[in-house]
Amino acid sequence: MKLFADTANLQEIKAALADGFIAGITTNPSLLAKEPKADYLGHMRKIVGLIRESGREVHLSIEVIAREPAEMAAQADRFINELAYGNLAIKIPISQHGRSFTGVVRELTSRGIAVNCTACMTPMQGLAAAAAGAKYVSLFYNRIRDGLLERHSDEREALLAAKTVEEADFDPAHVIEETAHLLAMSYPDAEIIAGSIRSVLDVKQAGLAGAHIVTLSPKLFPAIVGHYKTDEAVDSFLADIGRWLD
Repeated sequence: MKLFADTANLQEIKAALADGFIAGITTNPSLLAKEPKADYLGHMRKIVGLIRESGREVHLSIEVIAREPAEMAAQADRFINELAYGNLAIKIPISQHGRSFTGVVRELTSRGIAVNCTACMTPMQGLAAAAAGAKYVSLFYNRIRDGLLERHSDEREALLAAKTVEEADFDPAHVIEETAHLLAMSYPDAEIIAGSIRSVLDVKQAGLAGAHIVTLSPKLFPAIVGHYKTDEAVDSFLADIGRWLD
């Protein structure tokens, strides 16, 4: 399982690259909206610049902000051409209000563009994304669980009644496990990215369920590497050698 940093903050990205254990960076429009206002593509150029300065060719996923399929494809082409970064994937949402964007995924992948099909919540959405050619299928771990706890109960009950989903499709670990099984049978080159991560346990459980990649806020990085027993052990080692050297 690989770890990606889920952020658009330049300082967080610089620190994450220096930490050495991330294999990629993912961004989205909501993350960018937390940063000082700037040109969208200009900000992405700064991210690419930080990656190049680090000397590591890590993955980068950036999302289109267009609403229409033709505009999405045109925007993707502009990102590819102007950023000129080899390890770049374009994030395309699976759908919106009943409109499928798998046609955009197919168009881009047919031209050799790596696509990260995002905002997937069910195994069947993940399968459709991979079938359209997506290299990455992003499942939103905690948003899947939120679907059972939050509003939109009418929509949820309608999906259940229509047998579009089942109760288990609101268990994110189950969704990742089933998606991984479906992809392994027919689209083994597609990789699952688990996003919408809120805790270190989410990271571990998503990976054990079958996610190839987990993307998480850099704010969780200290908790991943830290442990009070680690501190105790290192303090003991240093104290012992200090007494020996005196």
